[in-house]
Amino acid sequence: MKKILIYVLFFCFAILLGGCEKEMMPYEGKEGVYFSVRHNGTATHLESIWPYQPYSDVDFVRIGQDDVEFAVKVMITGPVKNYDRTFQLTINPDSTTAIAGQHYESVQEEWTIGAGSVGTQIKIRLKRTPDLEEKPVTLGLRLLPTKDFDLSFPEWDAIPEYNAGQVVPTFDASQHTLRINDIMIQPAVWSGSLQPGNKESGLFGIFSRKKMEFLTEALGLKYENFSSLETMPMARQMLVANDATAALIKRYEEKNPVLEDDGRLMWMGSVPWTSYVGVPWVPVP
Repeated sequence: MKKILIYVLFFCFAILLGGCEKEMMPYEGKEGVYFSVRHNGTATHLESIWPYQPYSDVDFVRIGQDDVEFAVKVMITGPVKNYDRTFQLTINPDSTTAIAGQHYESVQEEWTIGAGSVGTQIKIRLKRTPDLEEKPVTLGLRLLPTKDFDLSFPEWDAIPEYNAGQVVPTFDASQHTLRINDIMIQPAVWSGSLQPGNKESGLFGIFSRKKMEFLTEALGLKYENFSSLETMPMARQMLVANDATAALIKRYEEKNPVLEDDGRLMWMGSVPWTSYVGVPWVPVP
């Protein structure tokens, strides 16, 4: 199977470059379709060495939209044709916990590989719902054979050279799972800590979803702004802490303080109050 896969990749590469068909031997494998999804979750490695994977993470907290049309690449094996061909897509109940109509809209069943094309992007409309903040769901997709296409790689073996990320050794490339969530974890760049006695410290204090939502509302920041030092260098962190401090003090003076879920005053930067996690704020009469 690995030899076939390497040949297919070479074949597709030659087609894209053009002009190599006469020097190539006729393709003898299946004319089929497969999910061709490669990612490693970061931008630290070249995309050309990202591994193929049987899943995609759909993180609404990073997307920042309540409704998204999520694209998944499907590629073909076999010769390119000068006419349109179709393949079928269905929901795989064995790998699906998402609820139709709630987490996703009905999925188009028939898709087209256009004349002269080696692949296409299928698009699934997904919805951001409150329950995704606590519990992720999955949506399993499965390709079905048609008169035009078989299933290319029901057993996909990882390619050794593609190792810049999590490598799944073997999987069924006719199936793909969307892992959908809206869970907000502390981002990569967050200058805050918890001292003995549960006292908040640092520039931002303890991370919370509510604190990030406040930064978005008051300062126009996004969760992904805190993903690296390139987007949130120390100088910007200090400016954010200063601006957040001013906004929190203003809300307090207006007798409309910003509170965390446990009832304590939100703490950040150099606000004139101390915050102990789990200790509610008691208004002064």
